[in-house]
Amino acid sequence: MTGLVDQLVADPTARKLAGAALAALVTFAAFWLLRRVARRGIEDARTRYQVTRVLRFVGYLSVVVVFALAYSDKLRSLGLTLGVAGAGIAFALQEVIVSVAGWLAVSSGGFYKTGDRVQLGGIRGDVIDIGVLRTTLMEIGEWVKGDIYTGRVVRVANSFVFKQPVFNYSGEFPFLWDEVTIPVKYGSDVKLARRMLERVAQEVAGDVVPAAKERWAELSRRYLLEQVQIEPLVTLSANDNWIEFTVRYVVDYKLRRLTKDRLFSRVLEEVDASPGRVALASATFHLVEAPRIDVRLVGPESPSPS
Repeated sequence: MTGLVDQLVADPTARKLAGAALAALVTFAAFWLLRRVARRGIEDARTRYQVTRVLRFVGYLSVVVVFALAYSDKLRSLGLTLGVAGAGIAFALQEVIVSVAGWLAVSSGGFYKTGDRVQLGGIRGDVIDIGVLRTTLMEIGEWVKGDIYTGRVVRVANSFVFKQPVFNYSGEFPFLWDEVTIPVKYGSDVKLARRMLERVAQEVAGDVVPAAKERWAELSRRYLLEQVQIEPLVTLSANDNWIEFTVRYVVDYKLRRLTKDRLFSRVLEEVDASPGRVALASATFHLVEAPRIDVRLVGPESPSPS
């Protein structure tokens, strides 16, 4: 046993491997302690997540660098072999390579970040993790009406950022334009109905207008955008059945369904409060005139007398 130990100690390769392993262990332990300190010391969830992710990546990279430096003389002879095998590896791992490139694009290009609501690869959801190969989403929509979680966790390959559009609901402009239609019966007080809807829209959705204007101004300084109306807007159109009012407004991307619920509730309250001057319409069918039906009963012919 002592002879074996002496041989390992005398072997320069074994000494180099032991030194590299020890240095890698110390490096890994140091970054592990840093992550624990970050989890306990940083209160903001987003900052804590980003710091721990960076520390984890830098820790693994440091371990690789330690071994690479320890065997740098050996790695030189592998250059030709790796060059020949590079083409085959690139072809076999092309999806992985594109996903890694997608991760680099997402990290440096500002496509989205954790916490954003996106549509990626045909899946809508909130980004809860961005990995080297995949982005993890908490899905919304599908069989659930409105922007509510379904409970399914979806992992989408980062390569999709090069293949399909990336829709970000909350990135540089965390607001959405939404609208509802209110059918009103013919004969109602149209001017009163318009004033009522404008007042309700301002009451329900007007509080986000200043913040939305500020963010739109910031966006206009970066991109070629035209000025738009951010205040609630009520428009009117008429069809064969009723007068149709459309209420258009800006809403926080997370509050779209709740805002629509409040808006409809207030509209119903205002309609009930009006003394019959405004009435909501519904699809009804009125039978104007029934067609005339002529029914004749013909009996069997009597036998002719002989």
